[in-house]
Formats: sequence, C-alpha cells, structure tokens
Amino acid sequence: MKKLLSMMLRLTLGFFCCAAGTVMALNSKLGLSPWDVFHQGLTNVIGITIGQASILVGIVVVIIASILGIKVGLGTIANMIVIGCFIDLIIYIKIIPVCNNLVAGTIMMIGSLFVSAVGSYLYIGCGMGCGPRDGLMIALVKLTGKPISLIRFFIEMGALIIGWSLGGFAGVGTFITAFTVGYCVQMVYKIFKFDVKSLSHRNIKQGVIYINQCLLG
Repeated sequence: MKKLLSMMLRLTLGFFCCAAGTVMALNSKLGLSPWDVFHQGLTNVIGITIGQASILVGIVVVIIASILGIKVGLGTIANMIVIGCFIDLIIYIKIIPVCNNLVAGTIMMIGSLFVSAVGSYLYIGCGMGCGPRDGLMIALVKLTGKPISLIRFFIEMGALIIGWSLGGFAGVGTFITAFTVGYCVQMVYKIFKFDVKSLSHRNIKQGVIYINQCLLG
C-alpha cells in the first residue's frame, strides 16, 4: 500500500508540474508554448477550453505513439485527463500570477520549461505509461536514435506551425520554448540520471496487476 501511495503521489505531482508549466508559459505573456499555441488554435476553431483541447490533442497523439510502439498505460490515460483538468483548475483559482513586464515574463517562461521537464521526469519514471506528447518523443528517439533535444525540437515546431495556422498566439516566448525545451528536458533527465530509452513501461493490464499486487502486499 505504501508503495502504491508513493507512486500515486509522484504521478499526481508530476501531472501538476506539467499543468503548472503550461499556465506559467500562458501567464508570462511572451507567447504560448508550441503545443499550447496548437491548443489555443483549437479553442478558436472549436470553442472549447485550453484544458479540453489538451485532452483532445492528447487522445490523437497517444494513438499515433501507440502505433509507433509506445505502450498505453494507466499513466497515459491519467495524463490525458488529469493534466487538462489541472490546467483549467490552476487558471480558475489564479495561483500563478500574470506577468506585466518583460523581465518577469522571461523568468516565468524559462521557469515553465524546467517545471514541465521535472513534471515529465516524475510521472514517466513511475513506469505506468508515457503521456501522449512524451510518448511520441520517446517513440521517435527510439526509432531514429537521435537525441531528445533534436526530436523534441521538430515535434514542437510541428505543433507550433499547425497551431499558428489555426489562429493560436505565438510570441517570442513561443520560439524560445521551441528552441530550448528539448535541452531543458535533456538537462533535467541528466541531473536525475534518468534514461528514458532503458525504462520499461507497464501497459494497462500490467498496470492493473501491479496495483493489485501493491494492495495485496
């Protein structure tokens, strides 16, 4: 039971960090992150919240990642739902301030990259399945053998181009994110000595079995 509670706490904290990173980028007022440009573009076209757009995009991306060989686990499903809900909650309760000058905005934007990277490390390390976007990144890293920074750059640029074409807001911070997020993720993973290529994830069935074992143990 203690092991299960520890894992649930780590997953939840990881998801919250990912959501907080998204809202930090939004409130920096320097431009959304590339994926959130995509999400905002969808809100303009479909009329849904950013959190709901995040969930919708997550479903599509996880299908693509699963085709490329990434296991869909309980953490994958939770990622798609919980992060989107956390984003809407953080925006609603206004716990992250909105920046009103360039210096504060720059600090907030850079901070958002590292907060999101730590969130990624926390939940992926549980081995319960990657989130949609991280799953796609890991699938392409394994498929191509290229470094995380390069793969993440091309993924972010793809999301940015599609989102901008749908009317999402792109600013200087958007391009800072596109060019640096891969290095931030790679840096955080190195600090924690975390090798995503060697990690084996549990699929949904294996995840259920693992939880039952924790409950019985």
